[in-house]
Amino acid sequence: MRKRIIEVSTDYKILIVDDEEGIINSMKVMLTRSGYFCVGISNPLEAIETLKNEHFDMLILDYIMSPIHGDEVVAKIREFNKDIYILLLTGHKDLAPPLETIKALDIQGYCEKGDKFDQLLLLIESGIKSISQMRTIRQFKDGLNRILQAVPKIYQLQPIGVILEEILQGLMPLVNSKDAFILIDDCNSAEGEIIFKGVGEYDIQAESLVTMLSPELMENIGRARDRKKVHLLDHGIILPLMNEEKKSIGVIYIESSNLGDGIKLLEIYSNQAASSINNAFLHSLINMKKDELDKTYQELRKRYIDTIEALRLTVDAKDIYTRGHSDRVAYYAAKLGEAFGLSEDEIELLKVGGIFHDIGKIGTADDILFKTDKLSYDEYEEIKKHPLKGAYILSAISMFKDVVPLVKYHHERVDGKGYPEGLKGDEIPFLARILTVADAFDAMMSDRKYRSKLSLEETKEQFRLYSGTQFDPQVVEMLFKILENYDLMIEELSKTFS
Repeated sequence: MRKRIIEVSTDYKILIVDDEEGIINSMKVMLTRSGYFCVGISNPLEAIETLKNEHFDMLILDYIMSPIHGDEVVAKIREFNKDIYILLLTGHKDLAPPLETIKALDIQGYCEKGDKFDQLLLLIESGIKSISQMRTIRQFKDGLNRILQAVPKIYQLQPIGVILEEILQGLMPLVNSKDAFILIDDCNSAEGEIIFKGVGEYDIQAESLVTMLSPELMENIGRARDRKKVHLLDHGIILPLMNEEKKSIGVIYIESSNLGDGIKLLEIYSNQAASSINNAFLHSLINMKKDELDKTYQELRKRYIDTIEALRLTVDAKDIYTRGHSDRVAYYAAKLGEAFGLSEDEIELLKVGGIFHDIGKIGTADDILFKTDKLSYDEYEEIKKHPLKGAYILSAISMFKDVVPLVKYHHERVDGKGYPEGLKGDEIPFLARILTVADAFDAMMSDRKYRSKLSLEETKEQFRLYSGTQFDPQVVEMLFKILENYDLMIEELSKTFS
């Protein structure tokens, strides 16, 4: 009976580096039988040059090699490649590199050589899953960035045809599509007319659409509208568009053979598109009612917040060390606001400011955000841009104008040595001074890649030390008062530490 041949996939590329050809050949057989694409190199110096010129997802290398050992190879690779997943092998347990070296070089896995490759294969499969998850996170980060850049354009009051084209231009890069169209009902027409806009092969007149679309595609479009659900096809996707009353107003059709996780991005963007189209129709009505405008505005606000919230969660998802940080900062800021007797509106601003205070980091390179040793001058200057970037993101729509100063100035210091503008004392908005203390408190009380968390008493000592220079003394004093109920606060925040 013939054994089933496993097809080798090139989705993930693995480089094997070992100065023993026999080890390389054995591992290549094992990986190929498991369906992985792999390349073997026996010279570690040649392997370094190969990685400079060619992309690989995973590196499996021996520790004891000639002319340089595995840890030296990794150190050189990390100078230009921070992303590759690395598994280190050794034939002798006593000759393994120290744990500090493995951590410092960001080596994700370590395994002893043996006659059987079961343990190594498990580590490889686990690594491939991690690589796949990071790909998804990067795809979402890039896709949400594109959405965020496109959203302000589609909400501008322009002719409906221009809006539809802007929607398609913003949507197609999310799944690398070239051919798509939007088909919507003309809400200002009593005769049930339609409005059509296509790109690529669908850049045609509306009159030609019926002859071009197959009966099967027309049926699927009707099904998607009737059921108000996304409809997947073999080579594309149909996204229903609904107004704020959940009534169908049309569809978007995109041709793509590789949708993958991009479907979620398309759904987020199509919700924005539906809201902007409905907004355009409402503004074109001469006798528009105020309550209809209010509903549209609230829907726009909700969907825009949803988009930024998705971005914020993407920032959190990238790093386990900062996960839940924004939620806790919002909580502490609100508690401080309540202790000062601020109004409900001001407390709400503190909550929103806490949630979105680090949203600007979505545009900061991962190798800077996740660096464990001291930042260079240029890297630190790049990090210092995130409050301003966050302010720009929130400034894209006027409803966030009151929260912009909190995000922009949450790294200012009362002695004037903060950033981005070097404001000091009362020049810094009071709510921003509250947010600064809330942000610093949670940062000190949390584990980070470059240090362990401080104890409560150590954190309080830091605030005593920097009160009047980095922090507003009045806010520090109020922080100490609310910390009298710290045990209860930690209980209420328990979900953010998961």
